[in-house]
This record gives sequence, structure tokens and C-alpha cells, in this order.
Amino acid sequence: MFNYLPLQWLFLFYAYSFFGWCFESTYVSILQKHPVNRGFMRGPFLPLYGSGGIMMLIVSKPFYNNIVLVYLAGCIGATVLEYVTGVTMESLFKVRYWDYSDKFLNYKGHICLESTLFWGVLTVVFTHFLQIPVEHALLSIPYNVLSVVTMILTVYISCDFMVAFKIALDLRDVLIYMEKAKGEMQRMQKRLDVIIAFKGEEVKEGIEDVKDGIMSTVDGISEKAADLGDMALNIGSGITGGISERLDALSDALEGSFAKVKDKVAASTDYMDNFRDEITELYAKYRIIKERMTPKPIKNFYDWYRNRTILGNPTMASEMFKSSLDEMKERAQRLSKRNK
Repeated sequence: MFNYLPLQWLFLFYAYSFFGWCFESTYVSILQKHPVNRGFMRGPFLPLYGSGGIMMLIVSKPFYNNIVLVYLAGCIGATVLEYVTGVTMESLFKVRYWDYSDKFLNYKGHICLESTLFWGVLTVVFTHFLQIPVEHALLSIPYNVLSVVTMILTVYISCDFMVAFKIALDLRDVLIYMEKAKGEMQRMQKRLDVIIAFKGEEVKEGIEDVKDGIMSTVDGISEKAADLGDMALNIGSGITGGISERLDALSDALEGSFAKVKDKVAASTDYMDNFRDEITELYAKYRIIKERMTPKPIKNFYDWYRNRTILGNPTMASEMFKSSLDEMKERAQRLSKRNK
């Protein structure tokens, strides 16, 4: 029982990944009341289930004739796998692709008693009932045919996984940039509040001079602003489409503050001399952030893949970037409705 060649083990991994995707996508689609392509990748495969299926066969093999030990082995093995996978993914991508924080007796949201007990039951059912016909079907496939099919699946799944990995890293960078952008905009707002409150003399220069000064010195903004812009460029085109209302609210507040500053410029004589350079620098920084955070339409494969990844993981969570992640989800949902 469960004595397979390496290629057969690999084929089983793909098969379990596919069946896991069918189960997860159906379950989440019912909860969400609309079709959901569930999972880390966009193809019909969930590697966690594939790994879980292989793990169940391996841990149950020594105790196959003892149902209780098979159950316990499944509970322990699957829980360890789920925890290690969850911690690793959160460490790499700064988000959790599943979260049990609201479940009874959970540990840091990665595992919980309910899922542990479920994994044990599933191990018994899987190894003593489901795997038997699967094994018969597997052994009936000519090895040459199995080799070709497995190699084709390997190429396809590897490509899908590499793209998914890249997109997950991109989403992580977006979250980091969004937090930095929010912090920078908040600092700008505080400084503008101080400038607006300043009681200066009347000035001769008008608001049009301020605009000309702003446009003529954009290229000479501070190194800090340039670094922020470079970071956004490195993230990639279109990624910042996830930025939504809350950053828009910060942007609206800054627009209002800049308008007030212009009004003060028009009414104060010493105001321009005291704050002209600083206002120019602040405005240039703001325009860089504004440009990077302006939502872009979905134009290419990577934009589509990124959007579908967010929609396919509605339970994604992040303690560190909760607000920004919620904004990305909202943006993805709006884009999806708009494209229907």
C-alpha cells in the first residue's frame, strides 16, 4: 500500500492539488455567492492540498491498520504542515492567505482546533477509502503516458507558481509603499497646517508665481522625494491600482491645504519669501505620490493576474498592513464589477 515511483508521487501531488482547488473554490464560491478561483495560483491547483495529500499517505502508512493512530498522525502532520506553510508565506509576503483568528482555540491565526480535528478525519477517510480507487486508477495508467502528462503539468504549474510568487512579492511591495505614502502625506498635512496658521505680511507676488515656481523646480526636489519616487517605479507599472478611498481622503485633504496656502500667498507680503521653497518641495513630493497612487486600468496579463489573485483570496489578512490591504481588496472588487 502506498508504494509508488517518484513520478507517480508527483502525479498524485498534482491530482490532490487539483481536487483541493475544486473543493476550496466551491466552498468559498458558496460563501461569497459568486464564482471564486481560490488559491495562491490562478490555475486550478492548490499546492497546500497536494502537500497535505502526500503528507497523509506518508504519516499514515506506518499505522495503517490502526485507525486511531492514523487519525492522530493526520491531526499532527497536517497541522504542522499548515502552520509552517502559513508562517513562511506571511514572512515572505506580509499577508496571510488564510486566517483562523476568529476560530476557537487558534494559534496566531495560522492553525486552530477545528481545522486540526478536520484534518484527522480527512486523513482517515482519504487513506482508507478515497485513496484506494485513486491508487487503482494510477497504477492502470501506462507509465509512458503518465510521464508525458506529468511533465506537461510540471511545466504549466511551475510557470504558474513563478508568476504567482512574483505577484505576491509585488503585492507585498505595494503594501509597504502604501504605508510609506500615507506616512509621508500625513507629515505634509501637519506641516501645511503650520504654514496655513502662520501670520505673515502681505506679499506682492500672486498665486500664479507660486504655480510657476512649483513647475520650474519639480526636477530639483529633495533626495527624500526622489527616493520615494524610485521605490514606486521599482514596484512596477500598474501595481499601485490597489490604493483606494482612504489614501484618496488624504489626497483630498492635501489638495484643500494647498489651496489654502495659495490663498495665503495671494494675501500676504512676506509669505512667499518665508515658505516658497518649502511649499514648492512639498507640492513636488505630493505630485510624485499622487502619480504613483492614481489607479490604473487593467491593461496586461500581470495586472489581470494581480487583480484575480486578490479576488481569489478574500480571506487574506495582515496585522501590519490591515488598512492598506482592505483598500486593495476594495479596489479589486470595483475593477471586477467595472469589467463585467
